[in-house]
Amino acid sequence: MRLVGLGVGPGDPEMLTLAALRELREANTVFVPVLSVEEQGRAEAVVRAHLDSEDPRVQRLVFALSDPVGGPQERRRRHWDSAAEVVAERLREEGGTVVFATLGDPSLYSTFTYLAEGVRERLSDIEVATVPGITAMQATASASGIALTEGAEPLTVLPVTRDVTALREALQSTGTVVAYKGGRRLGDLTTAIADSGALERTLYAEHLGTPDARVLPLSELTVSDVDGEVVDAAPYLSTVVVLPPRGGRGEQL
Repeated sequence: MRLVGLGVGPGDPEMLTLAALRELREANTVFVPVLSVEEQGRAEAVVRAHLDSEDPRVQRLVFALSDPVGGPQERRRRHWDSAAEVVAERLREEGGTVVFATLGDPSLYSTFTYLAEGVRERLSDIEVATVPGITAMQATASASGIALTEGAEPLTVLPVTRDVTALREALQSTGTVVAYKGGRRLGDLTTAIADSGALERTLYAEHLGTPDARVLPLSELTVSDVDGEVVDAAPYLSTVVVLPPRGGRGEQL
């Protein structure tokens, strides 16, 4: 029995790797995370683009993906446990390979981590594997034509789900800082970056890999494109890339 965490990339079906496509085609069941069983998620949209639209192997698993991270997280844990039991039961009944499709990469802030832990608790003989996927920061760099890092520059990646304390600390470094999941704290996030003097070196991206994708300087996001209102929130899966000051070619070596 195998459980495979499969990275489907940021949302563009063309960014699925050949290894991921092979696993999808050979899997006995393909589970996809959703907020509701009635709604298709972005991971499922990528999967469906490569399989028959009515392929019965594709099954939805509900997670509290966008819930606030404050508090005891009981709802999230219930969903983790429920999903793990569904996957474990499917493996008990049919064996073979179960794939769990996740946006980005399964080793980077992915729900797959919690699912795999729960399945291991229920099936001691399960083989767990992962297939890497293209991350949102890579897609942001590609879309904007920047280099994430040069020479000896470090790269810091952190979620901004609770507050911006860690972000402020990271902005004191000499390297690139990538902030994930900061949509609800866009105002605080922007203020922290501006306070560090890096606002003009910062890129913002949302809905990557979809027709609604936007990649632009964070400084241009302060006014809505629609009604001129100040923007203080953004999609949960937004990405912010803060570049360090750079000189001429090779000066970062």
